[in-house]
Parts: sequence; structure tokens; C-alpha cells
Amino acid sequence: MRLGRALASVSLGLMFSAQPALAEPSFSKTLVQPVAASPNFAVKRLVDGLDQPWAVAWLPSGELLITERTGQLVRVAPNFKSKPVPITGLPNTIAVDGQGGLFDVAVHPNYRENSLIYLSYSESAADSFMSGSGTVLARARLKGNTLDDFRVLFRMQPASRGGRHFGGRIVFAADGTVFLTLGDRGSEERAQRAKDHAGSVIRLHDDGRVPADNPFVNHGSYLPESFSRGNRNIQGAALHPRTGELWTHEHGPQGGDEVNIIRTGRNYGWPTITYGVNYVTGTPIGEGHRKPGLEQPLHVWVPSIAPSGLAFYNGPHFPAWKGSLFLGALRGQALVRLELNGDKVVREERLLSGQVGRVRDVRQGPDGYLYLLTDSPNGALLRIEPT
Repeated sequence: MRLGRALASVSLGLMFSAQPALAEPSFSKTLVQPVAASPNFAVKRLVDGLDQPWAVAWLPSGELLITERTGQLVRVAPNFKSKPVPITGLPNTIAVDGQGGLFDVAVHPNYRENSLIYLSYSESAADSFMSGSGTVLARARLKGNTLDDFRVLFRMQPASRGGRHFGGRIVFAADGTVFLTLGDRGSEERAQRAKDHAGSVIRLHDDGRVPADNPFVNHGSYLPESFSRGNRNIQGAALHPRTGELWTHEHGPQGGDEVNIIRTGRNYGWPTITYGVNYVTGTPIGEGHRKPGLEQPLHVWVPSIAPSGLAFYNGPHFPAWKGSLFLGALRGQALVRLELNGDKVVREERLLSGQVGRVRDVRQGPDGYLYLLTDSPNGALLRIEPT
């Protein structure tokens, strides 16, 4: 009997030891380094008077497109010497409510041939079956300062009431497919619910068709557009310049903001596991920090900085920053630099803390400079330049 128990114990120990260990995330509070580690730089104010700008993208001509969450899309000259020009042809169904409105803008990789741009926004649902709003992906041809042939490619299902957690970042992959991030719409249980787009990253062909190699195609339990599950509210997404993988960050509740690599079919845990806590009570959420089958983040912020915008830097102007990951902080009011060693975050810097306000978007421009958008009714486009 004792031998049987001993063998059972050994077998059980071998079984558990064979399971792959969940990687430990890095934590912001242990990696924040002095700003002095970065090179000297200046902030140049390029465009003022933007109404809660959300995203910026570049046309091949060097002109910029900037979305304003309040429902406007504007075109900016490359020399920044003239006022932004409004783009007409946006739909009248954009729902500007709470965090909702016009979100991201992305230029098709073959824009010179097709003149296509892509937009995400929260859309008001007109009929009673679709009461509320949800995140939409649409495309149109930019002809002069007008959107033509406007077409909705994807509507989040189901729509719901409330003005929180829409996600909304658009990223084109190297294979021509397009990613769209979706929040849980303020209903945390939706991120783990089958037949619900909320709390996921979706992946589509550029015309809205579902790729045959999506992880849940013909699966039955989940919607075929879904590429990942268990995401709370992703407002920053970018492709790794070497691996081509989709890196994201997402807002946690009262702490627990995360950086993740979004891989096909993975579940990122919200709200079953999280490093955040309930807003009012400070009590734990879900089942703790870890659970087999659910992904661990690469990096965690406790307390929350409310991240937004994401860009890998590989420009020529700041050699010391090459390979770094940059993001904005809304609550933290800073530009954050994460130094990487492979898939690990080894250092964090807080730049411009309290100097420019809430940073909504971070992009590397075609000229190799970093550009920022500040989230304000009098928002601005800024450029980071070496001194």
C-alpha cells in the first residue's frame, strides 16, 4: 500500500513537472529607470486645435490623416503650414458616447493602386434587435477630400448599450490580412462568452472575408472572425518588425494593464485571471493571477497608466532607442519606452511625464521620427526630435 502510494506520488509529480511553466511577466514598478538613460530630445508642436484626436496615419504623398473621436477625419499637409482640411463622406451612424466615436485610421498597403483607407468607429444600431452600439470596421476610397464607395466590412455582434471599452485599433499584417481589436464593452463576462465578438482580436481579409486559417473557422463554439479571446480593452497594437507578430497592450481594472503578443487561438484570461482589482472595493477579480490554458502577459502595470497607442521604433534619429516599444499613457500622462530583449521587457522609462497631457497615439512616421497625439478637446500632433 505504501509502495502504491509512493508510485502514485512519483507519477503525479512527473505529470505536473512535464507541464510547460507559465512565464513570469515583468512588472513596471521593478523596471522603471531614470529618464537620464534616454538621449536628449525636443518636442515640436506641429498641429493644434484637434478635437480629441485618436489616431494618425500617412498617405504615400506624405500627407497625414488624423481621426478625431468626436467624429471628424482631417487631412494635414506634410509641411504642417496650412490648417487641417476636413474629409467628407463619413457615415452619420458614428456614435459619440463616452469612450465611443471615431477611432483608428489605416492606409491600405497598396494605396497607390486602390486609394483605400480603413476606419474603425462605434456605430449606433438602428433597430431594436441591435439596440445599442458596437465597434465597426469600414473602408472607403479617398478621392480628393471625400470618401467614396464607403463599405462596412465588419460589425461587432452583439451590439450593446454603454460607452466603454470599444478597442478599435487596426493593423495590417504582412500577409495582407487586417486585425481589429475589440473591447469587452464594459461587460467583463463577454470576453469569455462563446458567440460574442466582445473582448477579442478579429482577423479578416482586406475585403471583409474570413480567412480560412483563422483558429475558430468551422469550430462551432466561437465566431469565425475571432483570432484571440479574453482581452479587456486593447487600445494599442503594432507588428513586431522582425517576427511580424501582433503585439498589443490593454487596459486593466484599477491596475493590471498588460502587454501581450497575440497568437492564434490563444485566450488572454480576462476576467478569469488578471493583475487588477475591482474599482470600488479593491477586491480580487476572477480566480487569481494564473490558470493553466490562459496566457500570461509579458509586462504588467500596477497601478494602471491607461495605455494607448503603440509603436516599435527603428528610425535613424535615435540609435539608442532602436528596437524599443513606445506607448502613450492617458492616466499616466507620459510617453513610455519599453526596452526589449527578445520577448522580454528589461527596462521601462517614463518620458514627458506631466508635460504634454494624455498621450492617445504613438506612431513612427515615414521620416523616422516619433509622432504623438494628445487626447484633449484642444489636442495636438507632436514630433519627437533629437536636440
